[in-house]
Amino acid sequence: MTEPVRQLIAVAAPLIRANVDTDAIIPSREMKTVSKTGLADGLFAGWRYTAIGSREPNPSFVLNQIAYAKAQILLGGENFGCGSSREHAVWALHEFGIRTVIAPSFAPIFFGNCVRNGIVPVRLAAAAIQDIASWVGIDPQAHRVKVDVEALQVAAGEGVNWRFELDTESREMLLEGLDAIDLTLRNKPDIDAFLERDRIVRPWIYRLSEHT
Repeated sequence: MTEPVRQLIAVAAPLIRANVDTDAIIPSREMKTVSKTGLADGLFAGWRYTAIGSREPNPSFVLNQIAYAKAQILLGGENFGCGSSREHAVWALHEFGIRTVIAPSFAPIFFGNCVRNGIVPVRLAAAAIQDIASWVGIDPQAHRVKVDVEALQVAAGEGVNWRFELDTESREMLLEGLDAIDLTLRNKPDIDAFLERDRIVRPWIYRLSEHT
């Protein structure tokens, strides 16, 4: 399970580039663990640091700027999270502190990985994202963005909001902090009842399985 995400009011950092792929999010050279931890340091390493292998911050990269310190929302461009299916990209974002990515579109596997790991993937039109980035840019620490998973709404300023869509299963997983296994186990009584009925109808299958 992950922590539930119902409402988030946070600093939003603009990284509005098309086709930000998983190798840009976490370069393969930075994947030195198979667990979900120890990856945040390598997040956006190719852009965040001045050179490969260096840990000297690149001052021009948005997440290194004081104005966007502790950002939990990332404003992205088209086809965010394309490339390989590596879940490490989402793990690195989550460990760094990102809880929402807002983009016009996502690579489907990346979108699913976000939901399973407690990051809200929000699809909004490019024009809406530019409007949010412009409003945030006035004072990023004061002009915080609200993402409401319960109401399926993004707000940037009083009375300025946009609706977004999430399928029922993804919304439920985010609201309750569930992964796919947790979601399946909620139907355990029905699964057990089916197996019991099947055991009566096809007992030979179960006798066979006991001897294999």
